[in-house]
Amino acid sequence: MSRYPFRATEAKWQKIWQERRCFEAAADPSRPKYYVLEMFPYPSGRIHMGHVRNYTMGDVVARLKRAQGFNVLHPMGWDAFGLPAENAAIQKGVHPATWTYANIAEMREQMKAIGCSLDWSREIATCDPAYYKHEQAMFLDMLERGLVYRKESWVNWDPVDQTVLANEQVIDGRGWRSGALVERRKLSQWFFRITAFAEELLSALDRLERWPEKVRLMQRNWIGKSTGARVRFDLVGREGVIEVFTTRPDTLFGASFIALAPDHPLSAELARRDAALADFIAECLRGGTSEAEIETQEKRGFDTGLHCRHPFDPEIELPVYVANFVLMDYGTGAIFGCPAHDQRDLDFARKYGRPVIPVVLPPDADPATFTIGAEAYVGDGRLYRSRFLDGLDVESGKRRATEELERLGRGQGETTWRLRDWGVSRQRYWGCPIPVIHCERCGIVPVPKEQLPVELPHDVDFSRPGNPLDRHPTWKHVDCPRCGAPARRETDTFDTFVESSWYFARFCDAHATELPFTREAAAYWLPVDQYIGGIEHAVLHLLYSRFYTRAMSACGYLDLDEPFAGLFTQGMITHQTFKDEAGNWLEPAEVVRDSAGNWVTVRGQRPVIAGRVEKMSKSKRNTVDPTTIIEGYGADTARLFMLSDSPPERDLEWTDAGVDGAWRYINRLWRLVEERSTQLPPPGTPAPAAGLGEKGTALRRQVHKTIAQVTSELERLHFNKAVALLRELSNAIEAFAPETPAEQALTREALEALVVMFGPMIPHLTEELWRLLGHEDRLLVDTPWPVADPAWLVADTVTIAVQVNGKRRAEIELPRGCGREEAEARALADPAVQRAMDGKPPRRVVVVPDKIVNVVV
Repeated sequence: MSRYPFRATEAKWQKIWQERRCFEAAADPSRPKYYVLEMFPYPSGRIHMGHVRNYTMGDVVARLKRAQGFNVLHPMGWDAFGLPAENAAIQKGVHPATWTYANIAEMREQMKAIGCSLDWSREIATCDPAYYKHEQAMFLDMLERGLVYRKESWVNWDPVDQTVLANEQVIDGRGWRSGALVERRKLSQWFFRITAFAEELLSALDRLERWPEKVRLMQRNWIGKSTGARVRFDLVGREGVIEVFTTRPDTLFGASFIALAPDHPLSAELARRDAALADFIAECLRGGTSEAEIETQEKRGFDTGLHCRHPFDPEIELPVYVANFVLMDYGTGAIFGCPAHDQRDLDFARKYGRPVIPVVLPPDADPATFTIGAEAYVGDGRLYRSRFLDGLDVESGKRRATEELERLGRGQGETTWRLRDWGVSRQRYWGCPIPVIHCERCGIVPVPKEQLPVELPHDVDFSRPGNPLDRHPTWKHVDCPRCGAPARRETDTFDTFVESSWYFARFCDAHATELPFTREAAAYWLPVDQYIGGIEHAVLHLLYSRFYTRAMSACGYLDLDEPFAGLFTQGMITHQTFKDEAGNWLEPAEVVRDSAGNWVTVRGQRPVIAGRVEKMSKSKRNTVDPTTIIEGYGADTARLFMLSDSPPERDLEWTDAGVDGAWRYINRLWRLVEERSTQLPPPGTPAPAAGLGEKGTALRRQVHKTIAQVTSELERLHFNKAVALLRELSNAIEAFAPETPAEQALTREALEALVVMFGPMIPHLTEELWRLLGHEDRLLVDTPWPVADPAWLVADTVTIAVQVNGKRRAEIELPRGCGREEAEARALADPAVQRAMDGKPPRRVVVVPDKIVNVVV
């Protein structure tokens, strides 16, 4: 049997596409545009299977839209700044730039081998001064408009990597890369004022109808709009109040303590006179601030000896604690504890012997006997033990309690946000320099725009921990642009999320020099019509990009609010894990099944412990090198397996059997076209609409039905369903034996439709098949998408139900529009209907054409 020569074929068509510049895009107002973008990769040096899946999905969309007549932009770039390059400089003795650009070169060739229809003429790298020059200019514009500021704040500090970590980068109290115990420090940091757009960022989520609901929900929760009340608790025996923001003022009569954050101003004041409290606070501040950590850690507190008066009853006094689960960054940095109706408060109260007072009675509960056990009650109900609030439901109680606080002058209604401004300062070298200068006379001075970019110095020393920019002998020493006095550059660099928050806009006009992009180019291409990437970026990257788009619009660069009209989050690639007898992880290539079906090592045939199927990761060595698969089976085989084996939003388990199955089908499709191509009439021969016979008519109907269904499934990104439909069509073509010229013309139509529809998925093979079908004048990538003929979508038969005395007894297949007499005769002749009639003659037969036959006996 003929075998598909994938190596020669893939190299051939990739060369032709490149030479003809098939995928380079240019703005054309006369054509509808479609912008497809996958989240750009970090240049680690090797692509992984997640890359292959991500970029294959995007490529299918790009090729489909191109075939449908859209002017498609499908660019590629590199998220090239970041700590891994700095770590490599330390470990391997190479400069971060050298390491990064070498990785880009290697990954570029690996990416090209996948065969994606990318516009490489727009390629960008965020570490290129030509890119970050514009980022610095935008920062200065935002600074001028009050969207950037500097302040002291508490941060997570990694003492090994010597840099600030986001909450999400603190895992079990340790730095995500170094594994060092994280410390809390107070540093002067630069912030983007993302909270200025909090309401807009929240409300606009409802308009993002082509985003997954789970992503929108995650962003809603992250933004965290809370409506409640600010309550003032007077301190007993001294001047001052403690202010608390609460979303549950209805539960104030259940309060049993007040808790302060360790870094609350009152905590700090008390600690100056209490060494034990100072030690407790220091211990608290050594932990991370991620919500997951706070939720799981033991709830601990320190009794300050202070008491507060209840706002509704001054006779009630509540003790004041400093507690490790209260954060200064949320609300006011103080809470009132209502243990009966909040689990953290309950855990704390049980530990420190505070009373638990239920004040919300569940439906159908007896107020005389209802108590709180190990779990707080957080459901709905009626208020009780709450004086003037008794009998109210929870929502009514919130409103009434707030009204009373305002009447008494003890508080007021307030809305707060979980969202905090975005701290972008990072104490490292390999990032975009923050373009400001610190002058003792003038304070903070923006770098003049004509002096941008502020480039990183190349001669840096990584022999000692910390930021090499801090100790560079010349780079940071400059004259003040205002007064000319000696000054110093800002040595912090940007969080790398800054670069990825606007790269999609740079792709619109990647070679612009005076501006990051022209307004005309941005107006034509943006927003991105389809964005594809991992769910792990659902909050930070996507939220920051939404903010940055609004900030760019506020500064006059854009006239746009939302960057991504459509979003798709694909599942992960998984693989079974393996260990040897000593417990060492093994790669899949190192294991094999023996004759008895047991897993053993390839070398030495030693026993292997097969573990769970888990996300591919280097640490567990359950990765498969895409290059190995492409060299062994071809890119189209890898692409087909990625698209056909699982719904794209779900995880995909990589198996050898799955890849082998895709490879077998690739060869089957190759032989199908190769063998039939010599029997076909010339290209352009129309398939006749009549004279096809029963089998020919069925095949033509299936062709047009498949065109309609595959188009619909691809539009909805249901790639696996589209593959299944096309395989069914290929089975039908394979089973059809053309004999007449009309049937041969039909076979051409069917094969051409099959090849064109498979084109976005397995582009190299289909280009070759298109040439085999005789198309010398036009590439498949330039061929329009097929359109289903509506006349062939209407079935010429219909399935109708037959009832006997009102009970469904059978279903029969009838010609559409069948006459009453034939419908009645076919129904009465059905064996199931005859059994139901039990030999009795029909008294009446009611026929509703194309719907139902009802027999009355």
